[in-house]
Amino acid sequence: MSRPHPDRVPAAGGVLPVDKPTGPTSHDVVSRARRSLGTRRVGHTGTLDPLASGLLLLCVGPATRLSQFIVGADKRYTTTIRFGVETDSLDADGTVVKEDEAWHDVTEDQARAAVSMLGGDQDQVPPAYSAKKVDGEAAHRRARRGEKVELDAVPVTVHDARLLRFEPPELDLSLHVSSGTFVRAIARDLALRLGTVGHVTALRRTAVGPVAVDTSVSLVELDDPKTPLPWIRPLEAVSHLPGCQVDGTQARRLAQGQRLDVNDLGTPGLGDVGGWVRIRHDGELLAIGEVEEGALRPRKVFRTFESAAS
Repeated sequence: MSRPHPDRVPAAGGVLPVDKPTGPTSHDVVSRARRSLGTRRVGHTGTLDPLASGLLLLCVGPATRLSQFIVGADKRYTTTIRFGVETDSLDADGTVVKEDEAWHDVTEDQARAAVSMLGGDQDQVPPAYSAKKVDGEAAHRRARRGEKVELDAVPVTVHDARLLRFEPPELDLSLHVSSGTFVRAIARDLALRLGTVGHVTALRRTAVGPVAVDTSVSLVELDDPKTPLPWIRPLEAVSHLPGCQVDGTQARRLAQGQRLDVNDLGTPGLGDVGGWVRIRHDGELLAIGEVEEGALRPRKVFRTFESAAS
């Protein structure tokens, strides 16, 4: 593979938003990005099924080290659910396993009431056709072999759910959910609440954390070496993490791998975070750190000692 294209891949890398169309897998998009950008250091931050379209965040170059933090960001979707038909995968790519006519009795008021009850913290049973592991193997592989797959419920949060369109047997929803939430499972549970069955026929991811799909590039633009790419600074891509600002001396110490006492940072409540923190210096991302026992420890440093100095 050739060297990274200097006009398309900054030395520090970055996070590139791509608008994935329906059809290609997330891995297909990563492969095309590697060819187009001339580097193997490309990875996505959360799979989109072939049926789904929308925002796929790619980390390129040194920014691939941010992937684990972006994966946990909230997601936003729009989806179309069809009632009266259930498939084994809970989407339009699956095989029909059940049909009923109960959807004829569902009114718009009932649908709105059911959607309003989707919000909040809850335990969700993932679809059998998912990447969830069962004894070390993806559940969907077992399901495709005809094995019975029973997955444990996992805690998720639906921050917001809104009915956009009600035209039986279909309805459209907008959703703001925590990472790990399955929209296909929401469709299944909503249908059951309304006394029928259902599955997802269309799904589009519109945002990952603070990054919206309207800032993204198409696959055609990604493939064209003449297209400027809307690189997002790593700081924006992880802005869902708690943050703190450090001065030049503190930045120098962190860049050398030294820890800092949280009481010396002047960020109220930082000692109560007990987790990942984005550390900024001069408005740029210096490092991702972790708060442990009253100390901020740098875990992934993105700027050199010299650039971290004031």
